[in-house]
Amino acid sequence: MSATTFFTSVNEQLQFVEQRMREQAGDEQHPDLKSALEHLLSAGGKRIRPTLGLLVGNMLGAPEEKLITLGASVELLHTATLVHDDLIDGALLRRGIPTLNARWSPAATVLTGDFLFARAAKLAAETDYLPLMKLFSETLATIVNGELTQMFSARGVIDRDNYYNRIYAKTASLFEMSALAATMVATEDEELRSSMKSFGYEVGMAFQIVDDILDFIGDQSTVGKPIGSDLLNGLVTLPAIYFAEAHQYDDDILSLPDGGWKDTARVQRLVDAIRESPAISQSLEEAQNSISRALNALGIAPACPEKDALEDLAKFIVDRKI
Repeated sequence: MSATTFFTSVNEQLQFVEQRMREQAGDEQHPDLKSALEHLLSAGGKRIRPTLGLLVGNMLGAPEEKLITLGASVELLHTATLVHDDLIDGALLRRGIPTLNARWSPAATVLTGDFLFARAAKLAAETDYLPLMKLFSETLATIVNGELTQMFSARGVIDRDNYYNRIYAKTASLFEMSALAATMVATEDEELRSSMKSFGYEVGMAFQIVDDILDFIGDQSTVGKPIGSDLLNGLVTLPAIYFAEAHQYDDDILSLPDGGWKDTARVQRLVDAIRESPAISQSLEEAQNSISRALNALGIAPACPEKDALEDLAKFIVDRKI
């Protein structure tokens, strides 16, 4: 499925979102901040989170100016988390472009991420809606708490609840915020707000599950990191969980909680075994089930081209072949 089927109707608005983001490093700021923001935005990205918000908001008749401001806020928040993630992970490339920490000192990288968080919060505040500011701060706290959990209590852990909580914090929380925030500036209908929140949540969960599948079967040059890199970092994602449930007494599986993920040869064996097992198709089926729940949640929304585009976006999530 072509991504253009859902990007087309918001393409012009996305350009305004991009412009609003670039404006956040104004002339009064340190000149290096402007060059850093330009560098980060030049890396591109799908802009799928602001697209989600724009489509939901347009569908429900939200003011366009607030949707553009929200889109820029959400994407700057996402960009800030990536800046800090890359520093934490020691990643030198993202989407084939050098990361900020590959060019700058750790201190400068952290401060740039902090600046982006501040600008994202400022944009959210420009909606002049206090409940939305509360949503923004709660989402940021969820993301940071998830990172801390991943750092300190997730390595080698084979546990579904641990996994679902991690991917909610890492990915789905921001999708959920994008859909809910756009609904909040459009309507006070609590049923619609709840449904669009569920839509964002399910799409976000499916998005991360598919990313985790691609970590095993994707093309390294397009995924942008070594195949099996999550497992090499001690992170047991859904395909590995399915495999572990079916092979509880496998020596390589049994070694993971005790640091077996530090053994490259052992991890490579596991990656090869998982690739050849039903775990991949089982994980994909779970992502597809999330999308089915997302489409059910969308059912309450009024029939319109934007609703059709949101259906296309949801289906695209599990059709990605990167």
